[in-house]
Amino acid sequence: MDSLKLGDDAAAAVSKTPNRVTLDSMIAKIDGEEYIQPDLMPHLTICVVKLKNGFSLVGKSAPADPENFDAELGRKFAREDAIRQMWPLEGYALRERMAEEG
Repeated sequence: MDSLKLGDDAAAAVSKTPNRVTLDSMIAKIDGEEYIQPDLMPHLTICVVKLKNGFSLVGKSAPADPENFDAELGRKFAREDAIRQMWPLEGYALRERMAEEG
């Protein structure tokens, strides 16, 4: 989560309005997550994230060299990949709300 937090902090530092998607707001929308490591590729980690509204996102992570696989890092990177996919969706939803208000 460190790389996501760094990006979120940098965006907050230059934000001129309260209208922005935050890492904390996205994490708060997560209802659950599940990790899968397929037998076919045991160095691949898949993270299925279910949001509170029922929408799902799938993140993935795998090292180029299977010998470098680390299960904990695989889960971390796969979850971050799923959360990164949420950012543009949340940005779109924010713009829709702003358009309705303005």
